[in-house]
Amino acid sequence: MTDDTPRGPRDYVVHAGDVTRERDAVIEAWRGNLGTPDRHAPKFDWFYLHCPYGEPLVKLLRHQPSSCWVGACAAGPRRMEWRGRELSAGVLVDMAVDAQHRTLGPAMMLQADLIETAAGRFELLYGFPNRKSLPVVKRLGYDVLGYIPRFSRVLRHARYLERHLPRWAARSAGWLVDIFRDTWSAASGARGAHPSAVWSDQVNPRMDALWQHSSHGDGPITVRDTTFLRWRFDQSPAAATRYLLLGDQPDGPLQAWFACQVDGDTLRVRDFWSMDASVGVGRRWIEALIRCARRDGHSAVALEYAASARKLAHWLDAGFSERERRPIIGKWLQDIPTDMSGTIEWHLTAADEDE
Repeated sequence: MTDDTPRGPRDYVVHAGDVTRERDAVIEAWRGNLGTPDRHAPKFDWFYLHCPYGEPLVKLLRHQPSSCWVGACAAGPRRMEWRGRELSAGVLVDMAVDAQHRTLGPAMMLQADLIETAAGRFELLYGFPNRKSLPVVKRLGYDVLGYIPRFSRVLRHARYLERHLPRWAARSAGWLVDIFRDTWSAASGARGAHPSAVWSDQVNPRMDALWQHSSHGDGPITVRDTTFLRWRFDQSPAAATRYLLLGDQPDGPLQAWFACQVDGDTLRVRDFWSMDASVGVGRRWIEALIRCARRDGHSAVALEYAASARKLAHWLDAGFSERERRPIIGKWLQDIPTDMSGTIEWHLTAADEDE
């Protein structure tokens, strides 16, 4: 039976969570609120116990009358750079409150306590809330710092045309559209020899050299070294990740890489970096990604990427179109030096979230 008894702030207490002692409590708070239960334990062990930057900051919400854990939230540490300096950041993750307790008061208590504690550890809290929760996070003092759009490039149009045409007609029309798109891309794309393109099932050590020798821009940007990438992708219990390694020679220095996951017939780019990424990844590298995706039989390539118009230009020129976007919210917890104010030059991908 559902308990409809009115509840007030005194019915709830926020506790600081210890990831080693209160693993079961956190997972209990997730149950029925976040994803499928069979993913909870692997996700907790990966994200909370094995993060290379320390334990996430965890808060638990207890309902006093029932002594049950009814909510949880966390901030996972991220090593970032901004204009040549280290920036300690926390990504907001795993906000969960049981449906029977999902009123504004308990959720605000939980998040407010997280912010208060985070101020002693992080300089920036950021996250990607859904639009329904945006009014709540704004009341907590978060600002909308930008948006992360999702882009898609259709490689094989027949599947999409089948929504509007008979199958036989969709296949014929799709083939013609594909031929036209490929011809146009070849005529308008980068000139010169195709780069060497090799798939790897694991992070490659040469990715460190690429990061170290490339400009990182004004940021903020997550440090994309192999320590981060191995943890974020290779050790993750989520979908398997493969890396497209691009350069002028198969065994020479890397010039670009794309971390990709297969979702049905779509190739999803979860993260990427290149020697020129700080000003906009080169069209040559994007076209190499498209060629490999088409060769492997994918019908589309998709990615989420928050960046300036300058950085997005080559993606759009290569035929990627925006489908939707989500807000990026943030809260500065420490004073920002005056020479670091102004427009934020984001480079955020799906890797900057928790899964």
